[in-house]
Amino acid sequence: MSEKKEVPIAESPVDTERGTGFVLPKQNAFQRLIHRRNDLNELGRDMLQKSLQYDRAQLEADAIKVRWKLDLLVLPMMMTTYMLSFLDKQTLNYSNAYGLQQDTKMTGDNYSWVASALYFGWLCGAWPWNMLLQRVAIGKLVGGMLFVWGAVCMLQATVFNFSGFFAIRFFLGMLEACISPAWVILTSMLWTRKEQTLRSSIWLCTNGVSNILGALLAYASGVAGGLSISQWKLIFLIVGALTFIWGFVILLYLPDGPHNAKMLTEYERVVAVWRVSNNQIGLKDATIRPYQIKEALLDGKCYLLWMTAIALGILNGAVTNFMSAIIKGFNFDALRASLLQAPGGGFEVVGCVLLGWFSQLPNMVGVSIIVGCLPGIAGLIGILTIGIEHRYALVAMCWLENVLGSPVVLNWTVPGLNVAGHTKRSTVIGIYFACFVVGDIIGPHLFLPQEAPRYPTAIKGLLGTYCAVVGCSRGCTLCGAGSTTENATGWVYALKRRKSNWRASRI
Repeated sequence: MSEKKEVPIAESPVDTERGTGFVLPKQNAFQRLIHRRNDLNELGRDMLQKSLQYDRAQLEADAIKVRWKLDLLVLPMMMTTYMLSFLDKQTLNYSNAYGLQQDTKMTGDNYSWVASALYFGWLCGAWPWNMLLQRVAIGKLVGGMLFVWGAVCMLQATVFNFSGFFAIRFFLGMLEACISPAWVILTSMLWTRKEQTLRSSIWLCTNGVSNILGALLAYASGVAGGLSISQWKLIFLIVGALTFIWGFVILLYLPDGPHNAKMLTEYERVVAVWRVSNNQIGLKDATIRPYQIKEALLDGKCYLLWMTAIALGILNGAVTNFMSAIIKGFNFDALRASLLQAPGGGFEVVGCVLLGWFSQLPNMVGVSIIVGCLPGIAGLIGILTIGIEHRYALVAMCWLENVLGSPVVLNWTVPGLNVAGHTKRSTVIGIYFACFVVGDIIGPHLFLPQEAPRYPTAIKGLLGTYCAVVGCSRGCTLCGAGSTTENATGWVYALKRRKSNWRASRI
């Protein structure tokens, strides 16, 4: 075993990483929470080295048990958090059916700008969050942010004009920008490459659950009587309070990686590191490596991925913020328009799970993204061609748009699956989400106020955008976008020879 360097001990009261069997540099509470300098790749290398003392057959058997623990305990926490994050975003869509624009004196395209404000904030926060996530404890960061964005969500009920709403939505987007990249990184740390697309699809399919719950919540708010506040304000207060309360669960129980998962024993943590070692991405590296940033910017295949992100963002921004308005335009009242959005969530759940499972087949991620676009294309064609007298058929076409969640999340997994080196992966993911948010900003502005309620220009524009996604995804598949490069962190490679020697010694 290689000789370890001595680590200077701080003079102040200290804390160490517990439950791993390895001692990390001691720190005060602030360092542990915000800017931990623990070299997790050094820890990962030591834990992988420790796994060599166990029989491979035993490790493979116990790896299945560890995977089940992660699936049953960690994945539900990720699912619930992502559902609440999306529900926070959707509150504007549901509130719009209950006089939000009239009460806040919005005119013209003010609502479109308020819808875009969240994504302006997300754009400003995307790159800083990705750099920060490379250096901090993911569980503690996300848990803390849940408290903050839950409070900000509730503050929307106090707004009374366009400028105030724009400001609140901007800060909400900036805060929530951490969750998607955090989940992409955490998924790549806890599950193997083959497992990641299905798990990512599962936590993102909760957008569909969010659509169902949000529609039911909006309907319940609409029928509630004797309220001292407007019905649209009640939606913000309920969702914000739920988010704030859930923050305690995440702060206490969500792991930062396989090395400190509370639901695993010390031995199971070693197994958890061993089972993801073939991902060849390490645990986490706090060092920013400039050459990897340059490598990401010069990789032409990544630009196809980023173009796909812009197109998917346009579609997401449109569907997320204007579904109520589109359905209401088919001559439904506010209550019925809210309730009719619920089945669309079911379409999203089914689409995400089925295509997530299909994407696990060899070389099928790109094909799954393209297949996931087809229902949305069919839905838009239906909205353009079906007459208003068949309004329930038009609503069904709108439900098909919710399947968009599947190609969105599958495309998110591409950098986590195929890009090695933490700095390069964080760079690719950071730019990816920045591009995605640019698309989210553009999407709502395709809906011209004078074209309400059918919005023909927007529908045609979204149809062309879907075609662009299919073309870019096909290009990514042919070029092998984001193909894996040598892992800059190196601890997996450093142990390959030791593994070979260990296997040979046991024959």
